[in-house]
Parts: sequence; structure tokens; C-alpha cells
Amino acid sequence: MTQTLVQSPLTAAERCDRCGAQAYVRVVLENGGELLFCGHHAQQYEDALRKVAIEFQDERAKISES
Repeated sequence: MTQTLVQSPLTAAERCDRCGAQAYVRVVLENGGELLFCGHHAQQYEDALRKVAIEFQDERAKISES
């Protein structure tokens, strides 16, 4: 049986691990660890993060929604 992880949407309470701003990206690592990033830091580190992520939950489109 294969288990599928379903991530819940990010909320305003979840903060960037780098600067403390609202997180719009969740990166799940193979060891089960999780990193949260604001749009700016997600963009800055995206290439490296995608290489180590088993899941890259990107909700940056919410930034431009009104």
C-alpha cells in the first residue's frame, strides 16, 4: 500500500524559517523535515531546494490575489 501525503494549505500563522515573514512555500525533505519560506526566500533558494525536496508546496500565487 502506498501512502500519499496531503499537505494542508499554508496559513498566515506559518512563518518563513529565514526571516519570519508569512510563508508561501513548504519544502518537505526526505528525512521528514519541513522548511517554510516566504516568496522572496523561496525564489532565492528554489533551485537548491528542489534538488533535495520530496515535495515543494508552492502557494506564491496567493501573494498577488486580492
